[in-house]
Amino acid sequence: MPPWAQMLLTLSAVVLMLAFGAAALALRRLARRAESVLTIVEQEMRPLVGQAHALTEDVRALTREAGRELERVGAVTDKVGSVADGFARFVGVVGGLTRAGQLVGVAAGVKKGVGAFVQRLRKEQGDHHE
Repeated sequence: MPPWAQMLLTLSAVVLMLAFGAAALALRRLARRAESVLTIVEQEMRPLVGQAHALTEDVRALTREAGRELERVGAVTDKVGSVADGFARFVGVVGGLTRAGQLVGVAAGVKKGVGAFVQRLRKEQGDHHE
């Protein structure tokens, strides 16, 4: 092989080795940067994970409390319904008594009217018999 070809091959090998060395250094710098970024991310994530767990527990507690409040509202609603039913029955009874009172009043009025009519009729007949 001619010496210029050997020199060209040697020069190519040296350039190739330098390129591989530069690539290796770039990969090493990249790995260090990635490690530092991952360290920062890990440091930032720890409090966030703790906060996320705390928020999850708060949401669970609020959900339980809301469930209990809904049960209380349901109980109060049931009580209000039963009171309303009792009031409706009371109003029905009072309405019935009012209706009965009206009928008694009408009957008393009719009785008085008939009594007055009979008394007047007797008075008029007494005037004719004399």
